[in-house]
Amino acid sequence: MTRPPVRTAPTGAVYFSLLGPLTARLDGHELPLGPRKQRLVLATLLSRPNTPVPVEVLTDAVWPDDPPRTARKNLQVYVSAARTLLGPAGHEGRDRVVHGCGGYLLRIAEGELDTLRFGSLARAGRAAAGRGDLAGAARLLREALDLWEGPPLNDLRDSAGVAEEAGRLEARCLTVYEDWAETEIELGRPAVAVDGLRDLVERHPLRERLRAAWMNSLHQSGRQAEALAVYDDYRQLMARELGLEPSPAMAALYRSMLGRGREARRPAPAREAVGPAAPPACTAAFTGRPGELRELLEVLGCGEERVVVVSGPAGAGKSALALRAAHLLADRFPDGRVRVRVRREDGTARSRAEILAELGRLCGVAGNAAPPGNTASPDGGAGGDRAATAALADAWQEWQARHRALVVLDDVPDEASVRGLLSRSGKCSVLITARGQLAGLAPVHRIALPALADGEALELLGKLIGAGRLRADPGAALRIVRACGGLPLAVEVSGMRLAVLRHLPLAEYADRLDDPSAALDELVAGDVSVRHRIASGWQDLADGDRWVLGRLAGLAEDGGFTLDRATEALGCGERAAIRAVESLIDAGAVTSPAGEVTAHAALYEVPRLLGLYAHEREGV
Repeated sequence: MTRPPVRTAPTGAVYFSLLGPLTARLDGHELPLGPRKQRLVLATLLSRPNTPVPVEVLTDAVWPDDPPRTARKNLQVYVSAARTLLGPAGHEGRDRVVHGCGGYLLRIAEGELDTLRFGSLARAGRAAAGRGDLAGAARLLREALDLWEGPPLNDLRDSAGVAEEAGRLEARCLTVYEDWAETEIELGRPAVAVDGLRDLVERHPLRERLRAAWMNSLHQSGRQAEALAVYDDYRQLMARELGLEPSPAMAALYRSMLGRGREARRPAPAREAVGPAAPPACTAAFTGRPGELRELLEVLGCGEERVVVVSGPAGAGKSALALRAAHLLADRFPDGRVRVRVRREDGTARSRAEILAELGRLCGVAGNAAPPGNTASPDGGAGGDRAATAALADAWQEWQARHRALVVLDDVPDEASVRGLLSRSGKCSVLITARGQLAGLAPVHRIALPALADGEALELLGKLIGAGRLRADPGAALRIVRACGGLPLAVEVSGMRLAVLRHLPLAEYADRLDDPSAALDELVAGDVSVRHRIASGWQDLADGDRWVLGRLAGLAEDGGFTLDRATEALGCGERAAIRAVESLIDAGAVTSPAGEVTAHAALYEVPRLLGLYAHEREGV
């Protein structure tokens, strides 16, 4: 699948590699990177190149369970050793690692890190494809893939923090591989991709785009029976694991192959399914949310509401609900259902040009905008790039006006990220998931996801640990789901952990979760961590909101707080307290009563696990 990578660092420069085991080379000679904890620090810094990495993130990566009191001093020792080992950055002789108020920052140039080089080549390849230069696109994408030496950071994945970053890198590599394979098929060279696609499908069996490319490569190579068998295996896997059928796009591809033609095909972009192509991080069977799902189906199914916002905190199951609804609404949207994530893998917002380019590719909209980071334009400046983006935005609006499709914009950070993407006319509908309320969008239909009811949470837990074990100690099971605050992700992680620890009594695990100082440490299963998911939501908050949340979390331990108590805890006037609390409600960090009630009479709540995380961060 891979070839020896081409190193691009100049003589005398250090070249780092994350797309495989962590390595550093100087003039072709591998450098010793020190003990494991020092390598974990370096891997975490390299995963976020040229970006300050908070000390807390480094601490979690090195000591995920119980950091010593000397953790900060130990980190300073590891960073100092890295400075000595790696030397200065660039010709100016600047410090390679610097420390500021945001944490430690590792200075790195594109030619010194394989992931930066990988991203640059992938953007250039997609730009070439957008211009119709398929041969150039295939060459650039293949050059990017040649940097991929295996599972990223595969020697350090026992650290949850590093494993999360490695997972993001692997997802990027898979997407580029799919781009390359589809380009080769369009060029009439399907055989070059067959073996690599087979290997990747074995490792990622539910990734639909990989399956489709494998089917196409086999079919175009004259191996029709094998191509049809790939679909049949996928259909059975989907039914067994998720209780779903393959998407209409995959079914259409299968039907086209039954005609025994050899012309190159791929699933019709406008009919790309949102479910199996990109499952949520935790793929347990969908459970609960009957009222919210029914409301979502009614609103989108009747066609009267064109924009729906599903909001809730990180881990509330927004994406799972959206994917479930999209599958059930297949017959109401004959022109397809597409899903686009509005954040990058590091949690930052994608640009409008980047989102439009992906929508254009999925739906066959002409006039793809240049991808982010590529400022080339006909007039040699950014103006041409803006013009290309504007042209694609107009083309996207025209496409929506002529089609009836469901567009899922997943994990939207703010209103600005989706303005201009929503349909102004026609019968397309948009389903938005977001942590915050996105109050600046109107008119929209809003569905806020509360915590799971006890019965729903117990049903989910029982699916993971077995109904018999649940019935053996129902009281302890109830304590577990309540200690999880009814957060679906936390209940899933508890179930996955207990499914492995078959010897652990439910009552003992409930005791662990009841301990505020240990609960978040217990909610880790493999590379899935509730703390890391909550941390991503914490980063969305403004600095002032984080401070307020830290103060209010202490009030919520006995079941909630009133406005009077919030005013006292914040040490401010009533109006300022109202604005502070309502700002957190808008951000999805504080819940309020569903019915109308005065601000003074309302009882506000901070979700338990978010409150525990706020205690960790703010020291309240």
